[in-house]
Amino acid sequence: MNRRAGKQTLKKVTLVNVEEHVEGFRQVREAHRRELIDDYVELISDLIREVGEARQVDMAARLGVSQPTVAKMLKRLASVGLIEQIPWRGVFLTPEGEKLAQASRERHQIVESFLLVLGVSPDTARRDAEGMEHHVSEETLACFRLFTEQRSQSE
Repeated sequence: MNRRAGKQTLKKVTLVNVEEHVEGFRQVREAHRRELIDDYVELISDLIREVGEARQVDMAARLGVSQPTVAKMLKRLASVGLIEQIPWRGVFLTPEGEKLAQASRERHQIVESFLLVLGVSPDTARRDAEGMEHHVSEETLACFRLFTEQRSQSE
């Protein structure tokens, strides 16, 4: 705001071309669609590693959602071949599901490491990485990895 004149001055915004704009929004929508799938398969993998099994009740508690919400998502994951549900035995990842969980875990670690190198506190870096990991491109992720590796080698 320009105090002398009492008027608000606005900066001119330059829009990118339509195709670039559409592509940016398409990427965000795809990331949102993939986000829950990634989080669920990663959690299932982590629970199996930590406690030997992944149960709906444990997933609901860790994600802060209801068991019916978890059940709905598990049906979706089963329909795309990422998990198998065995009655009275829990949830297991298919080889494709485990591959996706590992890729998601690696993305998270790269983003979290990058944030830590920048000086972000460990708790904040962990929480922020949880959201960012789904939205960074492979190109950006590669740059994060390279920057983190170079920074670690120089210390």
